[in-house]
Amino acid sequence: QVQLVESGGGLVQSGGSLRLSCAASGFIFRVYDMGWYRQAPGNQRELVAAITSGGITNYADSVKGRFTISRDNAKNTVYLQMNNLKPEDTAVYYCNARSGVRSGWGQGTQVTVSS
Repeated sequence: QVQLVESGGGLVQSGGSLRLSCAASGFIFRVYDMGWYRQAPGNQRELVAAITSGGITNYADSVKGRFTISRDNAKNTVYLQMNNLKPEDTAVYYCNARSGVRSGWGQGTQVTVSS
């Protein structure tokens, strides 16, 4: 059973940084592709960044050059380093794990960026 617990969200001023963490359990972490998604009020959930089991990354255009996704297979954890945050980055951020048809979500962590 995929279990994911996000942490690291909070309130930060525009231009600031945060690092989100997602601790995984209940599955073989190293073979899963991992992703960070976000959902702002009134908006659909969107992909922010993803990293495959082999370490290949991709990013939404809106965060390229500012956010970095990484994974530590020894710690069963995926990270999202967010720099130069903007008010439009305000959302609930969710961790996702996927392998074939199997997928799971965390409960989300709130990120609020003040102008």
